[in-house]
Amino acid sequence: MADTNKSDSPHIDDIQKTLEKQIAELRKEITKINKSISARSAEMLDDASEQASDLYDTAAARASRTAQQLRSQAQAVSDVARDNPGTTTAVIGVIGLLGFLAGLAIGQSMNDNSRRWY
Repeated sequence: MADTNKSDSPHIDDIQKTLEKQIAELRKEITKINKSISARSAEMLDDASEQASDLYDTAAARASRTAQQLRSQAQAVSDVARDNPGTTTAVIGVIGLLGFLAGLAIGQSMNDNSRRWY
């Protein structure tokens, strides 16, 4: 039995050394993979950041153009209102009257009473 243990021992040592060598190689591979993933993640983050910056710049430019257009249209409406104060007053009065009548009609339609205003 002692002979069997001695003869098996070198064989087990070889297997253990082989396994340790394979584990070391696997660790090196895992380290390489981690570095590769880290580099790729950094690239993707940079790309996403660049795309977000481009989208922001485009949106800011569009918002600026829209604000300028709204300012010019508001100025045009203001000029027309100043040039025609009577017409402006009449239009605002008609809009107010229509709003009042719409509110009255909605209020009556929501009333639970069967009594009508007409």
